[in-house]
Amino acid sequence: MPNPVTHFEVIGKDGKKLQDFFAQLFGWKIDANNPMSYGIVEPSNGGIGGGIGAGSSDQYHPGVMVYVEVDDTDAYLKKAEGLGGRTVMPTTTIPGMVTFAMFADPEGHIVGLAKSEQHDH
Repeated sequence: MPNPVTHFEVIGKDGKKLQDFFAQLFGWKIDANNPMSYGIVEPSNGGIGGGIGAGSSDQYHPGVMVYVEVDDTDAYLKKAEGLGGRTVMPTTTIPGMVTFAMFADPEGHIVGLAKSEQHDH
């Protein structure tokens, strides 16, 4: 499948509470030992990894979201807009971690885009 879903995210008001909930419910290993206390969910049994944390609606969008891997986030934002979607978060880079963006489909569902890792050495 081109452009696979490679990450999921659960964002809410109380990241720690959500992390504890999903860890206990599904037995997920969640590591939130980072400056943002963003809980990294390790992929296992053929599933994809994800993240669970807190966010504010001006920076992150509360809810459950998937991220689709693409080679050029700006190009896909433009394509989504051409198909009736709208950009919710422009391309953003967290150095050493990820380059991502978000768009809303024509009905308002938010989908994330994550730039595929290029190893140009």
